[in-house]
Amino acid sequence: MSIFTIITILIILSAAFAFINTKFLKLPFTIGLMIIAIAFTAGITIIGSFNHYVLDEAKLLIESIDFETALLDVMLSFLLFAGALHTKLDALKRQKAPIAAFATMGVVISTFLVGTIMYGVFILFNHEINYIYCLLFGALISPTDPIAVLGILKDANAPKKLEIKIVGESLFNDGVGVVVFLVIFKIAQQGIGAIEPLDVGILFLEEVVGGIALGLIAGWLAFRVMKVIDHYETEVIITLALVMGISSLAHILHVSGPLAVVVAGILIGNMSPKIAWSDNTHNYVEKFWELIDVLLNAVLFVLIGLEIFVITISWEYLILGLLAIPAALIARYIALSGPIAIFDKRLDFIPKTNLIMTWGGIRGGISIALALSLEPQMERELFLTVTYVVVIFSIIAQGLTIGPLVKKVLSNKNLN
Repeated sequence: MSIFTIITILIILSAAFAFINTKFLKLPFTIGLMIIAIAFTAGITIIGSFNHYVLDEAKLLIESIDFETALLDVMLSFLLFAGALHTKLDALKRQKAPIAAFATMGVVISTFLVGTIMYGVFILFNHEINYIYCLLFGALISPTDPIAVLGILKDANAPKKLEIKIVGESLFNDGVGVVVFLVIFKIAQQGIGAIEPLDVGILFLEEVVGGIALGLIAGWLAFRVMKVIDHYETEVIITLALVMGISSLAHILHVSGPLAVVVAGILIGNMSPKIAWSDNTHNYVEKFWELIDVLLNAVLFVLIGLEIFVITISWEYLILGLLAIPAALIARYIALSGPIAIFDKRLDFIPKTNLIMTWGGIRGGISIALALSLEPQMERELFLTVTYVVVIFSIIAQGLTIGPLVKKVLSNKNLN
């Protein structure tokens, strides 16, 4: 299948599913699309039991899509920039210390907790597995997905100071999570002796610090260029070029593209409306990136729903996936406890912040993409299925209930 044909099919499906959700289900946009995609996949599977041609063509479509590349190398940068563009720097500054702790130490602690818990679960099921592979799973499932979080929190009506913690953490922790994943992946490939502590530090500096620096420089240059003109068409194109240019440069320089795009988006979104953009330009830039956000979110969550075609379905894998759900939630709760205890009184956290942030930490496409990047000997099929189960539960169950949970916990409290 040609790339154009694949994109056409995905856009048509996204439009059809969006219509069904808007007209009939009326669920939160991303959740509704994914539920319909899963139901569509189940329907194709049932039809395929009578007519193999339909099922074979559907599988061919999904197998021809490199989900890992499509998300991590193409869609992610646009989606992160669209989200970062609306993140207010003043609110982020006030919560910078806990957000930094959540996005770094929180991810590392959660990685080891999830890996250790799942290693014990595998032992109970008499499933022999290398501990390092369990840590790989911990690394890919620990970061919360900014795309899923941003989409779902729009409908949750969470207090602003809680929302900025969850969104801020999600925007930054995927870059840290990918670095942790890469380090453990290299150890799993080459053995523990292949990675020196100094190598880990250098990799962290290259990816994280390099990504932040690239975002600051590129964002500032784009801001300066837009400041000397007043032409909304050109300025919209400049923001698009900024995102694509950062993504390409990040690959060449071996720095974190997601972090660079987030930093550039926050810089542009906070400085340009006051200094570089006219009201007309500001309106067009915001509408353009809102449209990009909606379109790519629709395609992404339809893809997540359709990915069921390529996972291995077995009772053992499904049960292990169900057991991984509480493991991931418990690990996240414990990992957040330290930073929350440290900053609670100084920053006046709202009641039950840990509970809400644990339940509001949605896993999404990034986890699936990283699971797809595992090598066969790393129990790829097992962890892909387990990851899929956790992601589906996270998006549907947590996504649909985070709003009611916030209302229940914070009822009768004026915390906005």
